[in-house]
Amino acid sequence: MKKYIVRLSDKERKYLIDLVRKGKVAAYKRRSAQILLKVDIGKGGPGWKDERIVETLGVSVRTVERVRERLCTLGFEKCLLRAKGSGRRRKLDGVQEAQLITLVCSDPPVGSACWTLRMLADKMVELEYIDDVSYETVRQVLKKNETSPDPSQIALERSSKL
Repeated sequence: MKKYIVRLSDKERKYLIDLVRKGKVAAYKRRSAQILLKVDIGKGGPGWKDERIVETLGVSVRTVERVRERLCTLGFEKCLLRAKGSGRRRKLDGVQEAQLITLVCSDPPVGSACWTLRMLADKMVELEYIDDVSYETVRQVLKKNETSPDPSQIALERSSKL
């Protein structure tokens, strides 16, 4: 038994048919419209099984389920919009990034020739700049900022500008 049943009104069905026939429409919107037209069990709808839609449209069963669920939970107007992802959350804020860069430019711990990503991550936690951070996050921040870990180069640049 399907959890989300699709019954389109005549107006909704006509809108979807027009959308699919348009020349320029986003692929995700066209695909969703095609799926909705095929799963419709209302009067005039074909009421195809998910497996048949998967074979015909070349999508996964989960995609068909997701489109059906979006229609039933969000409504017709919003079901054709692109699903918003969770978005990438910044792991370090600007202050923490500055603290990391300052740390990179400082002398490495005694017994080490230079900072490693793991050492930097551990030191950030030790200094209580952040509760927890992975070395991969440290790498990404340093790559993004194109940080040079050589403090002598920074000192030379400063003195030449004065």
